[in-house]
Formats: sequence, structure tokens, C-alpha cells
Amino acid sequence: MKPLAPELKAQLHSGLVIPAHPLALFEDRTIDEAGQRLLTQYYLASGAGGIAVAVHSTQFEIRDPEINLFETVLQWASEEVDRAKLTRPFMKIAGICGPTSQAENEARVAVHYGYDMGLLSMGGLQGWTEAQILERTRIIARILPVFGFYLQPSVGGRIFSYDFWRQFVEIENVMAIKCASFNRYQTLDVMRALANSGRNSEVAMYTGNDDNIVNDLMTTYRFPVNGRTVAIDFKGGLLGHWAVWTQKAVQLLEEIKRYKHNPGTAQADALLSKAIKVTDSNAAFFDPAHQFHGCIPGIHEVLRRQGLLEGTWCLNPNEVLSPGQQEEIDRVYRDYPELNDDAFVKEFLLGR
Repeated sequence: MKPLAPELKAQLHSGLVIPAHPLALFEDRTIDEAGQRLLTQYYLASGAGGIAVAVHSTQFEIRDPEINLFETVLQWASEEVDRAKLTRPFMKIAGICGPTSQAENEARVAVHYGYDMGLLSMGGLQGWTEAQILERTRIIARILPVFGFYLQPSVGGRIFSYDFWRQFVEIENVMAIKCASFNRYQTLDVMRALANSGRNSEVAMYTGNDDNIVNDLMTTYRFPVNGRTVAIDFKGGLLGHWAVWTQKAVQLLEEIKRYKHNPGTAQADALLSKAIKVTDSNAAFFDPAHQFHGCIPGIHEVLRRQGLLEGTWCLNPNEVLSPGQQEEIDRVYRDYPELNDDAFVKEFLLGR
């Protein structure tokens, strides 16, 4: 069993911005190596605390035998992190999915390339019982530390019971959970399960609720447990949304940490107003108006405008911007200029 290094565990619990890494392609849908490495360099320069590679934003088709890019994207991102020679801890997280045998193979590849944790997707397992999924998790946790993943049903996830999460957080080497249920009731289930497990100092909660990012990070959940109050909060975020405007996301998380350390009404009002702007921007990028069909091209379009990607191409040629999505991205750029990091990206690209 590979443990999580103490310095990385400390950083994880301190709260990190972890972008979900996109895939850089040429127009013929072959991989753009220079572009792929450039994105990793951008996340490193932005002050992000880690990256998640081979996840939804990297496109699940990288696993198709005829495409076969899963190992490639893990290798290149790991090389860029190592080449940066950072003086601070930086979390490398590999997306892991599929039935148990596939997940085991992917976990071993991740360990081979020096990844610290595996973001274990439970999507595509709709026919499995909760007991079977828990056993799959135990098997992967014996290979590397597990970052659990509660994925909303509208994009391939499923709803789990409170009892499932109560058992899930007890699994040794489960060290974090990304909650992307997009649902307050289901988010509450995970938080309450962790509070009642006694492992709240071991398992770090991370938001993936793109519709509620700032609110999640501001909120402290308090539960009565055996005659005392246990406080649980979201430490940071592992988000496709944070694959763009990442430097400003780092600033936002630091602003929220300052507020939580010294809360005040004025700071809360300002952050709650900013929360609406962030959610509105996310709607433009992630395209809930069309059932999230344009979510990956939407991320690509922002990166293309900044000069970090050549185009919005996806491995699936049917994955394109939805009607009106381009105009929605125009709108949030115009309405919320303080949220973008275009000036930072321009300096980053000039300095290369």
C-alpha cells in the first residue's frame, strides 16, 4: 500500500486549487504534445496546489484502444511537474475508472509515473451494488491513496446512500473525497458520514459542485456526534472550472481562507456576491442549458482565447460548443472581467 506523504497530506488539508487537466489536440484530433505540456506549465505557474490528469476534462476516450493516450498524458504531466523543481508540495492525482480490473491497471500505471493519489470514478457502474463498489474501492486503496468521487447522475454518476458513504470513509487509505453531486441533500450525506466516522482529520473534503463552489468553501458543517460537535468543511476544490482562470481561482481560495480565519459580515457579503458571478461564469463554460453537452469545449474555448490551446477540438467530433454558448462566454467575460486571468496568462506566455 502506497501511503500519502505527510507533507502532501498537510497540504491537502490546508486547502488546494486542483484543476482538472484538459487535453490539447490538433485539428486532426491527434495530441498536441507542446500544448499539453504548456497547460501543465500554466497550472504550475498559476499557484495551483496540484493537478488531476486523465479525468473527465482530459476526456475518457483517451482510454479507447485506438486512441491509447491514458499513459501518455500521465507521463507528460508528471514530467513537467518534476521538471519544475518546485520548492513547495504539489499534488499529482490520476483519474481512475472502469471495472475493478481496469481500475487496478490504471492505479498501477499512476504509481509507476509517480502519482500521489487516484481520483476513483464510480461512473459507468450503474449495475453494481454499493457493496461491490465499496470492495472495488478497498482493492484500489491497497495500491495508492484514494480520492473518492461523488459524481452527479446527469453526467454518468449515480446516487449513493448515507450508509454507503459511512462505510466508504472508513476504508483505509481513502484520504479525500470530491463531492460533485450538484445537490445539497447528497452533499450533506457525505459531510455527515465523515463527521460520524471519526476520520475527519484523515479525509479531506473537496468541492466539485460547480454550481456552488464559493458557498461550499465558505461553509462549515457542524454535527452533533456522541455529545460533542464535529465541524467539517471543504478544504479546497478539484474542478474542471478551475482549469480556466486558474490564477484567479488561487486568489479566490486564499480570500476564502482569510474570511474563515477572521469572519465578518462585509467579507461574507462580498464573497456571496462573487459566488453568483462564479456560478454564472460556470454556466457559460459548462453548458447546463444543454445538459452539459458543451462543458469540455467550453473550457477549451476559454483556453483558446487566452492562447493556451490552438482550438476547441475534442476526441469525439460531436463534442462541440452548443448553440449560443460562444455568446454566453462573451457575456461573462464582459460582465465579470475581474474573474479572468488573461493578464497573468499573457505574461506567462511572454516569459516562456
